[in-house]
Amino acid sequence: MPLFLYIERRSLLHRLHPTVKVFSMACFFVAAFVSEQPAASLPLALGIAALIHSAGAWPNVRRLRIIFMLVFVMTFAVWTLFYRGGEPWVRFGPAAISPTSMRFALGMAFKLVTFLGVGVVFLSTTKIEEFAYALTRVGMPYKLGFTMTLAFRLVPVFIDAAATVVQAQRCRGFDFDQGNLLQRMRRYVPVIVPVFMGALRRADGMAMALEARGFQSPKPRTTFERYEFTWRDAAVMASSLSVAALYLWLWQAGWTRVG
Repeated sequence: MPLFLYIERRSLLHRLHPTVKVFSMACFFVAAFVSEQPAASLPLALGIAALIHSAGAWPNVRRLRIIFMLVFVMTFAVWTLFYRGGEPWVRFGPAAISPTSMRFALGMAFKLVTFLGVGVVFLSTTKIEEFAYALTRVGMPYKLGFTMTLAFRLVPVFIDAAATVVQAQRCRGFDFDQGNLLQRMRRYVPVIVPVFMGALRRADGMAMALEARGFQSPKPRTTFERYEFTWRDAAVMASSLSVAALYLWLWQAGWTRVG
């Protein structure tokens, strides 16, 4: 199973300028954030689903399907029980269910699923190098941008190292699935030690590699790949900005709010 979410394709979303991808992601985050009504969140979620289809990112959605389902179900359940608003149908102590709370809960569930969908689209169509390039182009210092993108590189490596240690222990007869849930969780504790030891060795090797490549150099950084800003990028940027502006206007007018 691949460790990274990036999918190699030649779709329109893949060919966009990295800065446009970051800008569009921010615009969709803003549009989703100000949406509380399900009638406002659902069209945005369907639009993200269309982008996922256009980017060919459904394999990543299937990989993360449990996270999508848990986020939707738990968000809907929690906000349905504990949102204060409207005349309650049923009351369970501090919790209550009302039409307003269910409407707000459904809108929040669509909102968080949309957040995840936007992230899947971005990570499926953007390389880590492109993300770092976009961050430097918007004015972020190179060291800070490199640090942010480093998480996308190291987390999959740590997961792969942990999986390797678990497989090695299984080959030696160690059963991770024996006992109840608490006992199974305790059996994974020894895996942490070799993973962190490997992480320290990788950090030391990466520090030396960065120093050898002039990471501390004060001179302006250059990039191997050059990205051209085309009319497609301008059209996508204008469309994303229009979506964000529309939802901000609807939120200001009160049409995307509940209650």
